[in-house]
Amino acid sequence: MNKKIIIIALALALPLTVAAAPGEKGDFEGHHGNRVEHMAKNLDLNAEQKSKVEVIFKEQHEKLKAIHEETRARLQEVLTKEQMTKMDEMKKQRHEKWQKKHQEGQKAPEEKK
Repeated sequence: MNKKIIIIALALALPLTVAAAPGEKGDFEGHHGNRVEHMAKNLDLNAEQKSKVEVIFKEQHEKLKAIHEETRARLQEVLTKEQMTKMDEMKKQRHEKWQKKHQEGQKAPEEKK
């Protein structure tokens, strides 16, 4: 039972940790700003559409952040402090692995050799 809860929590937390980590390439403004610019360019959005898309992404981010916080609070009611600490460490390791993979993917092909 506890393993299932931890697995579910980790599955829910991964996308949110990337989106909520301030100051990194996965932060809200950076990620969604690039996404909005990409959409604006490829879909030829006008200024009003671009502004509305930015609001939509900001609202989505806030909702996901609230879900993340609620999930964490509920997990704290179920898991022991030791389990929460272990889960946080697992999340940190997963995030570091994701960052490393993401950074390697950003390198030019000749740099990877």
